Formats: sequence, structure tokens, C-alpha cells
Amino acid sequence: MRWEAVRARGGAFRIPRETVPEPRLPLLDHQGAHWKNAVGFWLLGLCNNFSYVVMLSAAHDILSHERTSGNQSHVDPGPAPIPHNSSSRFDCNSVSTAAVLLADILPTLVIKLLAPLGLHLLPYSPRVLVSGICAAGSFVLVAFSHSVGTGLCGVVLASISSGLGEVTFLSLTAFYPRAVISWWSSGTGGAGLLGALSYLGLTQAGLSPQQTLLSMLGIPALLLASYFLLLTSPEAQDPGGEEEAESSARQPLIRTEAPESKPGSSSSLSLRERWTVFKGLLWYIVPLVVVYFAEYFINQGLFELLFFRNTSLSHAQQYRWYQMLYQAGVFASRSSLRCCHIRFTWALALLQSLNLAFLLADVWFGFLPSIYFVFLIILYEGLLGGAAYVNTFHNIALETSDEHREFAMATTCISDTLGISLSGLLALPLHDFLCQLS
Repeated sequence: MRWEAVRARGGAFRIPRETVPEPRLPLLDHQGAHWKNAVGFWLLGLCNNFSYVVMLSAAHDILSHERTSGNQSHVDPGPAPIPHNSSSRFDCNSVSTAAVLLADILPTLVIKLLAPLGLHLLPYSPRVLVSGICAAGSFVLVAFSHSVGTGLCGVVLASISSGLGEVTFLSLTAFYPRAVISWWSSGTGGAGLLGALSYLGLTQAGLSPQQTLLSMLGIPALLLASYFLLLTSPEAQDPGGEEEAESSARQPLIRTEAPESKPGSSSSLSLRERWTVFKGLLWYIVPLVVVYFAEYFINQGLFELLFFRNTSLSHAQQYRWYQMLYQAGVFASRSSLRCCHIRFTWALALLQSLNLAFLLADVWFGFLPSIYFVFLIILYEGLLGGAAYVNTFHNIALETSDEHREFAMATTCISDTLGISLSGLLALPLHDFLCQLS
């Protein structure tokens, strides 16, 4: 079946060239389409966030890498850490890993801020192509970088890919059954786990960071294949699905007297309507900002400082284990929507803030005797962060009308990016202050 990009109700999606309506799909074909879309959105979530996660896992290496005679990035797989700042008990890099976080998130923030204003006018297919090309470029540029500055430019490409992809695919869920949101969220969690685990495993096995990054170039190709070859036409789908009864029992975010229309009409919303929708979304946007601020302040502000000398793991290896365990928790909770629904995400924001306070106190006073206590806390941190993400978007999908859903999804996805950006900005001066302590 050949496809083309068309504009429909302010968005672009792919429909068959044939305009003659086809008969209703048999049950078997309908189930096949359901699973193709489920797997498709899972793979899109996986591939979209993969480069973003890998860059954060490689942050310590990007900032501290040494060059061999062959200009290849080298990480000593041995257990002996090489201190970068012998006057500090934290074994600090001269630049905080929060610098990599900012390079990995600020372009995404810009994209998400501008997206509600006019990104919907660009068809989906070109957006996906740009996202895939930027992801591949990020792996290549960081792998062959000769300086920290060049490496950070590669991280920026990963950020553009991830940010553009997230806005695009979350908006695209408005044209499919609401169940695909849980599959997308699970895929993004899988990206965290597989990205961090693959980087950890391959570098532990003796590969250089350059070889490890180049081995991941198949991920952008899988992203393009999942979108162009796996997803079915949204025209054949019922956006309500099995959750229609649950949706009708929920309190809507926005009360409107306008007749309900099909999703995809975000371009027809006036500025006043968009503002009204945005105010209704604040109930979910604010706690998600808090959750992500707290967890990424931990991840990129404190992980490097939670350094234990009484273990066989080097500093770089400890950092990679922290990232992997965090992503494991995120994956588990983002895949738990069918088992557990959380309406009040403010509780998750409070618990994550307590996590931040506890680990910040440990960095200052050093009262935890073993790295394994930190491992457990980081796993728990990931569980809270993943649960906040998937439940926020699930609740919004249930509580917004069809005509507002595409705009609501694209707007809310700025929450995590805003929280991460704020955490990176504050983590930089904290790093400099603590690393000056003797």
C-alpha cells in the first residue's frame, strides 16, 4: 500500500491513496492492526529516546575522555579510578555532567516551547525523517569528536532528535486508540533501560566509547522503519477503544459547549481556547515539572558526587551503574499502566522531592556506608519518575475532548523538559561549589 502525507484538521498523517471507503475490517484484521500499532508505538518510544539516554550515560566519558594515538576515545575498564581533582573528596571532572544534560535538553526545550505555535502545520513524515537523521548524526559526531565542545555538539543533535520526535509521536497518538499511549510510554522506558544497559555492557566488555556509539547506528533506521512500514492508517481506528466507559466517568479538564469533533483539529483552536486548555492542564504539568526537576538534579547533579572509594567499581563504572538502575526503574513503572493507575500525581512529586533531599544530605554528610544503598534509592527514584510520566499522559488522554487532545499532548510534553532544564542550570553551580570542598 502506498502512502502520502496529507493535511487534515490542522495535522498531517498518512492515509491510503485510494479514496473509496473500504468495508469494515474483520475482527482478525482489526486485532492485527491493533498489535501492529502497539508494537509500532513501543518501538517509536524506544528509538526516539535511545540517543538521549546514551548521551547521558556517556556524559562522564564525554567530559573526561582521553585520546589515544589513533584519536579514539578511551575508557579504562579497570577498577582503579583516576582522580580529576585530587583536592576534592568527590573526584570531580572540571565540568559537571550537568553540562551534558543541558546540551541534551535545551534544544528539546526550545522545540517544545515552539511546537504548540505552529509545528502542527508541518506534516508528520518530514518531522520523523529529521528526527532519524539527527539521531544518526549524534552518534557519529560524538564517536569521532576530538574535543569536549565537538562532543557536546553531537549531544545537541541527539536533543533535537528526541525533542522533535516526542512532540511528533505524542501528537500522533491523538489519531489512534488511547491504549497506544501506554505502549509509547513503555517504549520510552525501554529506551532508558536498553540504552543505559547497552552502553554499560559494551564498555564493560572492553569496547571503546567510539566503537560502542557506532554500533548503535541501527536504532535511527529502526525508528524510520517503525513509522513508515509498521504503523497502520489511523482512519481505520476507533479512538475510544475499550477505555471509553472509563473516560466518560472522569472529570474533564476543560468544559466546553462546542460540539465534539475528531482529533487532529488543533490548528482550528483560537488563542483563547488554547489558553483555556493550558490552564486546565496545569494540574498535571506542575507536578510533572517537579518530579523531573528532582530526579534529574539527582541524576546529573549528584550521581557524579555519590562516589564510593570502598568498592571495586571505578568512578566511571559507578556512574554508568547509577544510570542503568535509574532507567530500569523508569522502564518498570512506565510499563505498569495496565496494573496501576495513579490519578494524583502530586504525591509522586512529593516523594521525588524527598528523594532529592535525602541524597543531597548524603552528598554533604556522607552517612551512607555502601554504594548498594544508593543503588536501591536510585531504582526507587526511577520508579517514581516513570509512574509520573505515564500516568500524566494517560490522565490527560482520558480527560480532554477529542478536539483538544492533540494540542494537550504536545503542550504537556514540555513539562519534563522544563524540569530537566531547571535542574541542569542549578546543578552546575552546585557541582562547582562542592568540588571546591577539601
